[in-house]
Amino acid sequence: MEKANVLVTGGAGFIGSHVTEKLLESGHKVYCIDNLDRFYDPAIKMQNLLLCQKYPDFHFIKADISKLPFSFWKENFKNISFNAIIHLAAKAGVRPSIYQSKEYFDTNLSGTIALLDFARGAAIPKFIFASSSSVYGNNPHVPWQEDDRIGDPLSPYAASKLAAEQIGRVYSHLFEFQFIALRFFTVYGPRQRPDLAIHKFYNLINEGKPVVLYGDKRSTRDYTYISDIVTGIMAALEYNGKENIFNLGNSKPVELLKMIHVLEDKLQKKADIIFEPEQAGDVQHTFASIEKAFTQLRYWPIIGIEEGIEAFVRWKKETEQTRLFHPYHQH
Repeated sequence: MEKANVLVTGGAGFIGSHVTEKLLESGHKVYCIDNLDRFYDPAIKMQNLLLCQKYPDFHFIKADISKLPFSFWKENFKNISFNAIIHLAAKAGVRPSIYQSKEYFDTNLSGTIALLDFARGAAIPKFIFASSSSVYGNNPHVPWQEDDRIGDPLSPYAASKLAAEQIGRVYSHLFEFQFIALRFFTVYGPRQRPDLAIHKFYNLINEGKPVVLYGDKRSTRDYTYISDIVTGIMAALEYNGKENIFNLGNSKPVELLKMIHVLEDKLQKKADIIFEPEQAGDVQHTFASIEKAFTQLRYWPIIGIEEGIEAFVRWKKETEQTRLFHPYHQH
Protein backbone atom coordinates (compact mmCIF):
# COMPACT_ATOMS: atom_id res chain seq x y z
CA MET A 1 0.00 0.00 0.00
CA GLU A 2 1.32 3.43 -0.94
CA LYS A 3 1.45 6.15 1.72
CA ALA A 4 -1.84 5.84 3.58
CA ASN A 5 -3.83 7.45 6.37
CA VAL A 6 -4.39 4.78 9.02
CA LEU A 7 -6.49 5.01 12.17
CA VAL A 8 -5.06 2.78 14.91
CA THR A 9 -7.05 2.18 18.08
CA GLY A 10 -5.18 0.99 21.15
CA GLY A 11 -2.01 2.36 19.60
CA ALA A 12 -0.33 3.07 22.94
CA GLY A 13 -0.48 -0.54 24.06
CA PHE A 14 1.86 -3.49 23.60
CA ILE A 15 0.84 -4.61 20.12
CA GLY A 16 -0.51 -1.22 19.09
CA SER A 17 2.72 0.70 19.68
CA HIS A 18 4.72 -1.83 17.65
CA VAL A 19 2.19 -1.64 14.79
CA THR A 20 2.16 2.15 14.91
CA GLU A 21 5.95 2.32 14.77
CA LYS A 22 6.04 -0.03 11.80
CA LEU A 23 3.41 1.99 9.94
CA LEU A 24 5.34 5.21 10.56
CA GLU A 25 8.62 3.62 9.48
CA SER A 26 6.86 2.51 6.28
CA GLY A 27 5.87 6.10 5.47
CA HIS A 28 2.21 6.00 6.51
CA LYS A 29 0.40 8.68 8.48
CA VAL A 30 -1.03 7.35 11.75
CA TYR A 31 -3.87 8.69 13.85
CA CYS A 32 -3.79 6.89 17.17
CA ILE A 33 -6.67 6.66 19.64
CA ASP A 34 -6.08 5.24 23.11
CA ASN A 35 -7.76 5.88 26.45
CA LEU A 36 -4.63 4.94 28.46
CA ASP A 37 -6.76 2.53 30.46
CA ARG A 38 -5.58 1.91 34.02
CA PHE A 39 -5.74 -1.88 33.68
CA TYR A 40 -1.99 -1.48 34.03
CA ASP A 41 0.16 1.57 34.72
CA PRO A 42 -0.58 4.27 32.08
CA ALA A 43 3.02 5.48 32.45
CA ILE A 44 4.08 2.39 30.50
CA LYS A 45 1.79 3.38 27.62
CA MET A 46 3.12 6.95 27.76
CA GLN A 47 6.61 5.57 27.26
CA ASN A 48 5.34 3.63 24.23
CA LEU A 49 3.86 6.83 22.81
CA LEU A 50 7.16 8.66 23.19
CA LEU A 51 8.72 6.19 20.77
CA CYS A 52 6.12 7.14 18.16
CA GLN A 53 6.05 10.88 18.74
CA LYS A 54 9.44 11.36 17.08
CA TYR A 55 7.66 10.84 13.74
CA PRO A 56 5.98 13.96 12.27
CA ASP A 57 3.17 11.84 10.79
CA PHE A 58 2.03 10.59 14.20
CA HIS A 59 -1.09 12.07 15.76
CA PHE A 60 -2.48 11.02 19.15
CA ILE A 61 -5.95 11.48 20.62
CA LYS A 62 -6.76 10.33 24.12
CA ALA A 63 -10.29 8.91 23.99
CA ASP A 64 -12.38 5.87 24.91
CA ILE A 65 -13.96 4.40 21.77
CA SER A 66 -16.83 2.89 23.75
CA LYS A 67 -17.94 6.30 25.06
CA LEU A 68 -17.57 8.57 22.04
CA PRO A 69 -20.61 10.15 20.37
CA PHE A 70 -20.83 9.81 16.61
CA SER A 71 -20.21 13.56 16.34
CA PHE A 72 -16.67 12.97 17.66
CA TRP A 73 -15.71 11.07 14.53
CA LYS A 74 -17.17 13.63 12.18
CA GLU A 75 -15.62 16.61 13.96
CA ASN A 76 -12.13 15.20 14.48
CA PHE A 77 -11.65 13.44 11.15
CA LYS A 78 -13.86 15.36 8.74
CA ASN A 79 -10.91 16.42 6.55
CA ILE A 80 -9.09 13.07 6.60
CA SER A 81 -9.63 10.35 4.04
CA PHE A 82 -8.66 7.13 5.80
CA ASN A 83 -7.39 4.14 3.86
CA ALA A 84 -7.75 1.72 6.75
CA ILE A 85 -8.68 1.20 10.39
CA ILE A 86 -6.55 -1.15 12.50
CA HIS A 87 -8.70 -1.81 15.54
CA LEU A 88 -6.56 -3.10 18.43
CA ALA A 89 -8.27 -1.37 21.37
CA ALA A 90 -9.99 -3.76 23.78
CA LYS A 91 -10.51 -4.63 27.38
CA ALA A 92 -8.06 -7.49 27.71
CA GLY A 93 -7.75 -10.43 30.06
CA VAL A 94 -9.77 -13.63 30.33
CA ARG A 95 -10.06 -13.87 34.12
CA PRO A 96 -11.08 -10.24 34.85
CA SER A 97 -13.80 -10.52 32.21
CA ILE A 98 -15.59 -13.18 34.26
CA TYR A 99 -16.58 -10.56 36.82
CA GLN A 100 -16.77 -7.51 34.53
CA SER A 101 -18.67 -8.87 31.54
CA LYS A 102 -20.66 -5.68 30.89
CA GLU A 103 -17.52 -3.54 30.71
CA TYR A 104 -15.94 -6.05 28.33
CA PHE A 105 -18.92 -6.04 25.99
CA ASP A 106 -19.20 -2.24 26.18
CA THR A 107 -15.65 -1.87 24.88
CA ASN A 108 -15.04 -4.97 22.80
CA LEU A 109 -18.42 -5.15 21.07
CA SER A 110 -20.12 -1.74 21.38
CA GLY A 111 -16.83 0.07 20.78
CA THR A 112 -16.24 -2.04 17.67
CA ILE A 113 -19.74 -1.28 16.38
CA ALA A 114 -19.09 2.46 16.83
CA LEU A 115 -15.94 2.12 14.73
CA LEU A 116 -17.75 0.07 12.10
CA ASP A 117 -20.39 2.81 11.88
CA PHE A 118 -17.62 5.36 11.36
CA ALA A 119 -16.02 3.18 8.68
CA ARG A 120 -19.38 2.86 6.92
CA GLY A 121 -20.16 6.58 7.12
CA ALA A 122 -16.68 7.67 6.05
CA ALA A 123 -16.43 5.06 3.28
CA ILE A 124 -13.20 3.58 4.71
CA PRO A 125 -12.39 0.57 2.51
CA LYS A 126 -10.46 -1.62 4.99
CA PHE A 127 -11.13 -2.59 8.61
CA ILE A 128 -8.61 -4.86 10.38
CA PHE A 129 -9.86 -6.26 13.69
CA ALA A 130 -7.70 -7.78 16.42
CA SER A 131 -9.47 -10.96 17.45
CA SER A 132 -8.18 -13.73 19.70
CA SER A 133 -7.40 -17.43 19.76
CA SER A 134 -9.74 -17.58 22.77
CA VAL A 135 -12.73 -17.67 20.38
CA TYR A 136 -11.89 -21.37 19.73
CA GLY A 137 -12.62 -22.36 23.35
CA ASN A 138 -11.35 -25.86 24.13
CA ASN A 139 -11.61 -27.05 20.55
CA PRO A 140 -10.17 -30.61 20.58
CA HIS A 141 -9.39 -30.58 16.85
CA VAL A 142 -5.88 -29.24 16.49
CA PRO A 143 -4.33 -27.34 14.89
CA TRP A 144 -7.20 -24.85 14.97
CA GLN A 145 -8.40 -23.76 11.55
CA GLU A 146 -10.36 -20.65 10.69
CA ASP A 147 -13.32 -22.64 9.37
CA ASP A 148 -13.63 -24.82 12.51
CA ARG A 149 -17.04 -24.80 14.13
CA ILE A 150 -16.96 -22.15 16.86
CA GLY A 151 -19.67 -21.60 19.43
CA ASP A 152 -18.35 -22.43 22.88
CA PRO A 153 -16.18 -19.57 24.18
CA LEU A 154 -15.15 -20.07 27.81
CA SER A 155 -15.12 -16.46 29.03
CA PRO A 156 -16.93 -13.14 28.44
CA TYR A 157 -13.70 -11.85 26.88
CA ALA A 158 -13.73 -14.64 24.29
CA ALA A 159 -17.47 -14.19 23.70
CA SER A 160 -17.03 -10.45 23.16
CA LYS A 161 -14.30 -11.03 20.57
CA LEU A 162 -16.37 -13.62 18.74
CA ALA A 163 -19.41 -11.34 18.73
CA ALA A 164 -17.30 -8.47 17.35
CA GLU A 165 -15.99 -10.74 14.59
CA GLN A 166 -19.53 -11.65 13.62
CA ILE A 167 -20.89 -8.11 13.55
CA GLY A 168 -17.86 -7.03 11.52
CA ARG A 169 -18.64 -9.65 8.90
CA VAL A 170 -22.27 -8.50 8.83
CA TYR A 171 -21.18 -4.90 8.20
CA SER A 172 -18.79 -6.06 5.50
CA HIS A 173 -21.59 -7.83 3.64
CA LEU A 174 -24.12 -5.03 4.09
CA PHE A 175 -21.93 -2.04 3.33
CA GLU A 176 -19.28 -3.57 1.06
CA PHE A 177 -16.04 -2.75 2.80
CA GLN A 178 -13.27 -5.20 3.62
CA PHE A 179 -13.31 -6.64 7.15
CA ILE A 180 -10.38 -8.78 8.25
CA ALA A 181 -10.32 -10.51 11.64
CA LEU A 182 -6.88 -11.58 12.83
CA ARG A 183 -6.92 -14.18 15.60
CA PHE A 184 -3.78 -13.58 17.67
CA PHE A 185 -2.16 -16.48 19.54
CA THR A 186 -0.39 -15.59 22.84
CA VAL A 187 1.64 -12.61 21.71
CA TYR A 188 4.83 -11.82 23.66
CA GLY A 189 7.97 -9.74 23.38
CA PRO A 190 9.28 -6.30 24.36
CA ARG A 191 6.60 -3.98 25.83
CA GLN A 192 4.40 -6.95 26.72
CA ARG A 193 1.71 -6.15 29.30
CA PRO A 194 2.91 -6.81 32.86
CA ASP A 195 -0.03 -9.12 33.62
CA LEU A 196 0.77 -11.56 30.81
CA ALA A 197 2.49 -14.84 31.62
CA ILE A 198 6.03 -14.39 30.32
CA HIS A 199 6.33 -10.88 31.76
CA LYS A 200 4.76 -11.85 35.07
CA PHE A 201 6.89 -14.99 35.43
CA TYR A 202 10.05 -13.04 34.59
CA ASN A 203 9.34 -10.63 37.45
CA LEU A 204 8.54 -13.42 39.92
CA ILE A 205 11.61 -15.51 39.06
CA ASN A 206 13.86 -12.46 39.08
CA GLU A 207 12.56 -11.43 42.51
CA GLY A 208 12.75 -14.96 43.95
CA LYS A 209 8.99 -15.18 44.47
CA PRO A 210 6.83 -18.28 43.87
CA VAL A 211 5.44 -18.87 40.38
CA VAL A 212 1.88 -20.19 40.59
CA LEU A 213 0.75 -22.42 37.72
CA TYR A 214 -2.88 -23.35 37.32
CA GLY A 215 -4.27 -26.59 35.93
CA ASP A 216 -2.47 -29.30 34.00
CA LYS A 217 1.30 -28.77 34.00
CA ARG A 218 1.29 -30.15 30.44
CA SER A 219 -0.85 -27.29 29.08
CA THR A 220 0.54 -25.62 25.98
CA ARG A 221 0.39 -22.22 24.32
CA ASP A 222 1.17 -21.16 20.77
CA TYR A 223 3.52 -18.32 21.77
CA THR A 224 3.92 -15.80 18.95
CA TYR A 225 6.62 -13.13 18.94
CA ILE A 226 5.53 -9.54 18.46
CA SER A 227 7.51 -8.90 15.27
CA ASP A 228 5.81 -11.85 13.59
CA ILE A 229 2.39 -10.49 14.60
CA VAL A 230 3.28 -7.06 13.21
CA THR A 231 4.39 -8.69 9.95
CA GLY A 232 0.99 -10.40 9.75
CA ILE A 233 -0.89 -7.15 10.38
CA MET A 234 1.11 -5.33 7.71
CA ALA A 235 0.38 -8.19 5.29
CA ALA A 236 -3.34 -7.81 6.06
CA LEU A 237 -3.03 -4.13 5.24
CA GLU A 238 -1.83 -5.11 1.77
CA TYR A 239 -4.40 -7.88 1.31
CA ASN A 240 -6.89 -7.20 -1.48
CA GLY A 241 -9.31 -10.09 -1.01
CA LYS A 242 -12.80 -9.94 0.44
CA GLU A 243 -13.67 -10.09 4.15
CA ASN A 244 -11.72 -12.83 5.83
CA ILE A 245 -10.42 -14.40 9.04
CA PHE A 246 -6.81 -15.41 9.61
CA ASN A 247 -4.93 -17.09 12.44
CA LEU A 248 -1.70 -15.33 13.37
CA GLY A 249 0.23 -17.81 15.49
CA ASN A 250 3.57 -19.56 15.53
CA SER A 251 2.02 -23.01 14.93
CA LYS A 252 4.53 -24.55 17.36
CA PRO A 253 2.87 -25.00 20.76
CA VAL A 254 5.17 -24.89 23.78
CA GLU A 255 4.47 -26.54 27.13
CA LEU A 256 4.11 -24.09 30.00
CA LEU A 257 6.95 -25.73 31.93
CA LYS A 258 9.19 -25.54 28.86
CA MET A 259 8.55 -21.80 28.61
CA ILE A 260 9.47 -21.38 32.29
CA HIS A 261 12.64 -23.44 31.81
CA VAL A 262 13.67 -21.12 28.96
CA LEU A 263 13.10 -18.12 31.25
CA GLU A 264 15.16 -19.79 33.97
CA ASP A 265 17.97 -20.37 31.50
CA LYS A 266 17.99 -16.77 30.23
CA LEU A 267 17.80 -15.37 33.78
CA GLN A 268 20.22 -17.93 35.25
CA LYS A 269 17.77 -18.32 38.14
CA LYS A 270 15.57 -21.18 39.31
CA ALA A 271 11.80 -20.78 39.57
CA ASP A 272 9.94 -21.75 42.74
CA ILE A 273 6.88 -23.37 41.14
CA ILE A 274 3.57 -23.98 42.92
CA PHE A 275 0.75 -25.87 41.23
CA GLU A 276 -2.88 -24.90 41.79
CA PRO A 277 -6.19 -26.20 40.34
CA GLU A 278 -7.33 -24.98 36.94
CA GLN A 279 -9.05 -21.57 36.87
CA ALA A 280 -12.35 -20.77 35.19
CA GLY A 281 -12.04 -19.49 31.63
CA ASP A 282 -8.66 -21.06 30.89
CA VAL A 283 -8.10 -23.37 27.94
CA GLN A 284 -5.69 -26.32 28.05
CA HIS A 285 -4.04 -25.91 24.69
CA THR A 286 -3.79 -23.43 21.83
CA PHE A 287 -2.45 -24.41 18.41
CA ALA A 288 -2.85 -22.32 15.27
CA SER A 289 -3.03 -23.62 11.76
CA ILE A 290 -1.35 -20.89 9.71
CA GLU A 291 -1.80 -22.52 6.31
CA LYS A 292 -4.48 -20.03 5.27
CA ALA A 293 -2.45 -17.02 6.45
CA PHE A 294 0.60 -18.34 4.61
CA THR A 295 -1.31 -19.00 1.39
CA GLN A 296 -3.16 -15.69 1.25
CA LEU A 297 -0.98 -13.29 3.27
CA ARG A 298 2.42 -14.95 2.82
CA TYR A 299 2.61 -14.90 6.62
CA TRP A 300 5.31 -17.10 8.08
CA PRO A 301 6.63 -16.60 11.65
CA ILE A 302 10.39 -16.77 12.07
CA ILE A 303 11.05 -16.22 15.79
CA GLY A 304 11.12 -19.30 18.03
CA ILE A 305 10.57 -19.39 21.79
CA GLU A 306 14.27 -19.42 22.72
CA GLU A 307 15.13 -16.42 20.55
CA GLY A 308 11.95 -14.58 21.50
CA ILE A 309 12.39 -14.94 25.25
CA GLU A 310 16.05 -13.98 24.96
CA ALA A 311 14.98 -10.75 23.23
CA PHE A 312 12.32 -10.13 25.86
CA VAL A 313 14.78 -10.64 28.73
CA ARG A 314 17.29 -8.34 27.05
CA TRP A 315 14.61 -5.63 26.75
CA LYS A 316 13.58 -6.07 30.39
CA LYS A 317 17.15 -5.70 31.62
CA GLU A 318 17.69 -2.62 29.47
CA THR A 319 14.54 -0.94 30.78
CA GLU A 320 15.43 -1.83 34.37
CA GLN A 321 18.88 -0.32 33.95
CA THR A 322 17.58 2.92 32.45
CA ARG A 323 14.54 3.03 34.78
CA LEU A 324 12.25 4.02 31.95
CA PHE A 325 9.30 2.14 33.34
CA HIS A 326 7.47 2.47 36.62
CA PRO A 327 6.75 -0.71 38.63
CA TYR A 328 3.51 -2.36 37.65
CA HIS A 329 0.62 -1.99 40.04
CA GLN A 330 -2.95 -3.15 39.68
CA HIS A 331 -5.77 -0.62 39.78
